[in-house]
Amino acid sequence: MAPRVLMLSWEYPPLIEGGLARHVSKLSEQLAAAEVEVHVLTRGAAGMPDEAEVEGVHVHRLREGRHPDDLEAFLTWVRGMNSDMIAAGFELAERHGFDLVHGHDWLVAVAGDRLAGRMGVPLVTTIHATEYGRHQGWVDKHPQSYIHGIEHWMANRADRVITCSHYMRGHVADVYGIDEARVTVIPNGIDPDDLQPVDDLVALRARFAAPDERLVLLVGRLVYEKGFHLALDALPRLARRLPGVRFLVAGSGTAEADLKAQARRRGLADRGTFLGWIGDDVLHSLYRIADLCVVPSIYEPFGLVALEAMASGCPCIVADVGGLREVVPNPDVGLRFTARDPRSLAEAMERVLADDALRDGLVAEAAEHVMRFDWTDIARQTTALYRDLCAASGKRGQTPFSPIPT
Repeated sequence: MAPRVLMLSWEYPPLIEGGLARHVSKLSEQLAAAEVEVHVLTRGAAGMPDEAEVEGVHVHRLREGRHPDDLEAFLTWVRGMNSDMIAAGFELAERHGFDLVHGHDWLVAVAGDRLAGRMGVPLVTTIHATEYGRHQGWVDKHPQSYIHGIEHWMANRADRVITCSHYMRGHVADVYGIDEARVTVIPNGIDPDDLQPVDDLVALRARFAAPDERLVLLVGRLVYEKGFHLALDALPRLARRLPGVRFLVAGSGTAEADLKAQARRRGLADRGTFLGWIGDDVLHSLYRIADLCVVPSIYEPFGLVALEAMASGCPCIVADVGGLREVVPNPDVGLRFTARDPRSLAEAMERVLADDALRDGLVAEAAEHVMRFDWTDIARQTTALYRDLCAASGKRGQTPFSPIPT
């Protein structure tokens, strides 16, 4: 009999804060298709039903107010959300009798612990990224120290930890001091059918580049660890050797003003566009009109942007770091440059943009490569992990609560 799972996530479509919502929804839908009974406990907003079945997934939503932008206030808000999740989860457990709790990242860690402990069932935690990695190890001061402490406690509390790459497996085991045997690698997935562009791609491209120009695309949150400042440093070098190159930045974040100022200082103000936050439909179209997608991250657990670009027929260059090495494992599917090195990035961009045969070859090989990241297989791997944990746990009775770090 397939397990009955309570999935915890602070975001779920159509309420989207980042890539986590899409991951949890695709995983949940594919698990449901594999006859796993999945109940997602998440946040709601005005106009959303408290309970609904979507693509076979039972979605339960909490009425939480808008989260604050101030980080200290946000931490208080997260604690309140977890309290609400615990209360709602207890009620759901009475109705459905779950076999396992699966939480995603630190934002739902306390609720996951309390609910799994009260029900006496295994707790699975997926760690999508770490505070330690996001801040290059600088987690000794509040609030980074608080988030890092929650993540450390969460990783050690869980019966099994899932990471999206082998890089993250080693990183999590090392940073949190847990045995790698307790960490299972299950990659993120992609469904090429989801990457549908808008109709008029010719008109869209004409907004950003002339027919004889080359368009370089940068996508993601505009924060330091994504490395967009390195790309802006590389572009003037590239422009001196290959005229007619333009850039397009799609995303928003705390570094947006600094990046725009850097572009002006580097003489790039008239060579590119900062689009800000965009919806999925436009993003999927940008992959189709760009000549090259660059992922210059300093820290990257996986590299979904690279995977989406390759699945959309856009050649890709990535930093030789973290999970990007697994998403782009060889030069047949995409090129890697020396991380944090604008000169190395400029050389890689010139190589791809100046060689049509190379670019066409990368696109053809990448189209085959992305088929490895199939959601059906990812759901199969996740179901196998659930079954193993449930079989090993049996009826354990109520598990004592873990002390939460303060």
